[in-house]
Amino acid sequence: MTQPRGARRGVVLALALLGALAAGCGIESASAGAVATPDAPDAPDVPDVPAPDAPPTCPESGLLVSLGEGEAAMGLRVMTVRLTNCSDAAREVEGYPEPYPLDAEGQPFTDVEVLHGSGGIATVEGFDDPPRPVALDPGEWATAGLLWRNTTLDGEVVNVSHLEIVPVAGEEAQRVTPSSPLDLGTTGRLGVSAWKAAPEE
Repeated sequence: MTQPRGARRGVVLALALLGALAAGCGIESASAGAVATPDAPDAPDVPDVPAPDAPPTCPESGLLVSLGEGEAAMGLRVMTVRLTNCSDAAREVEGYPEPYPLDAEGQPFTDVEVLHGSGGIATVEGFDDPPRPVALDPGEWATAGLLWRNTTLDGEVVNVSHLEIVPVAGEEAQRVTPSSPLDLGTTGRLGVSAWKAAPEE
């Protein structure tokens, strides 16, 4: 059935009006793309997710130095040093780790004395045991201890932010960072015990 000319004209005008209203209201058109609306809220910021810490790299020596958590009692501090055989061959270590205390900028403290054994800092069972060979299969580790007091008297207060530790004679130093600085106070003394086989868990 043929519509009168006036009716067809009204339909065309109505469709044009609806199109204009749609454009004015910000309705998306598949062909024209999205039309921005002035009152649309901004998209929420997506927080940056930090990348996970990379596992430590095994050095060429095959011996990896790491630090345990420190323990404190009545001003006395003790911290464990671990030496892991990360190679694929058996190793044997003997002697003392040699720690070099560094400040927050990585500069060495020239007035800190590193002592083999307790050096009179305190009496700790087993700390002054003499060095003995320790056999390490791949994945096994040895432990040593650091010992100090945080007594503060006259003089410069020393807080050790990093340590460069030579695990055994002839190997390169490895830098490690404790979870909190070694607060040597004004004592200027740091004791270190010899490597021992890790206690059985």
